Amino acid sequence: MAQDTVTLAGPQSPTASQSHAHSASTPKELGSVSRLEDVKRQSNQTGSLAQRWPEGRRSCVALAFDLDGPTGDAMLNGSIWINPSYFTLGSYGPWRALGRLLDMLSERCVPATFFVPAWVVENWPDQCAAIIAGGHEIAYHGYRHEAFWTLDRDGQRAVMERSAEVFAKYLGVRPVGFRTPSGDWGPDTIRVLMEAGVRYSSSMRGDDRPYLLHAEGMVEPMVEIPGRWELDDYASLAYHRNPDFPASLDRIASYDTTLDNWRREFDGSHRDGLCLTTLFHPKVSGKPGRIALLERLIDHMHAQGDVWFATCRDVAQWWLDNNTSGHSQELTA
Repeated sequence: MAQDTVTLAGPQSPTASQSHAHSASTPKELGSVSRLEDVKRQSNQTGSLAQRWPEGRRSCVALAFDLDGPTGDAMLNGSIWINPSYFTLGSYGPWRALGRLLDMLSERCVPATFFVPAWVVENWPDQCAAIIAGGHEIAYHGYRHEAFWTLDRDGQRAVMERSAEVFAKYLGVRPVGFRTPSGDWGPDTIRVLMEAGVRYSSSMRGDDRPYLLHAEGMVEPMVEIPGRWELDDYASLAYHRNPDFPASLDRIASYDTTLDNWRREFDGSHRDGLCLTTLFHPKVSGKPGRIALLERLIDHMHAQGDVWFATCRDVAQWWLDNNTSGHSQELTA
């Protein structure tokens, strides 16, 4: 029997292993701008940090992974079935990399959200069940990673209905979250999602905090937890041979540079008391050498202190409970 999770669970209190106390250094000489004063200035700019996140945490991190497997354009147009090397490149994610990621997250006591195409759930149900068993969230990501902006309302509804059936059959859950597989959506999408019981999306780019989306005729808003391309591992680590441009340059960024970029993004978000989520992919960053980047990134986050690590589901519920009068966007569907 499917477990109904439409009513979002409230956030869990962070444990001592999930966050550390923040301390500000004192000024060493008169006339200098101390770090403490800088913190006060930032607090004035961004609002009361003590009230923004649970238990006064300074910032929020919602780690998220897109477990695409071999779904996507090549599956949708059928070319993947004559390209076994490309198929295995995608299947490496659920088959091999996922377990490594789950172990790493467990060691660091950090929850995460996995956006999973339903086709992947059908073909790797045990691996997907391990996500839930590990205390993480699993959410919608299309059936075969369809571009929602290319589908009409009925086409989008068909994808959501089939996905819901698959999650109920194989995992016994009804997700409440969605990330568009294509990076965009059409004018009908928000209504289709809300009718399907989706309470939050992590698809748009409109802020570095959650915000509310309203659909015409719908009473309850939907929470948007925006991601950013800067925190997409494809941008740095996905090797490609075609197109071969720019000529003579590496297809993969330096690991040191990649980690430095990610840490700087977190540092800015943490400084300003914001919400950071990621667009990581197990088949890209869950490999033996690359997972060390994620380990060091999470360790860096822990070391800064006062971070609320949460699933996207818990972030969405907390934002609804505490920011219903906050900034929002009106969408017509």
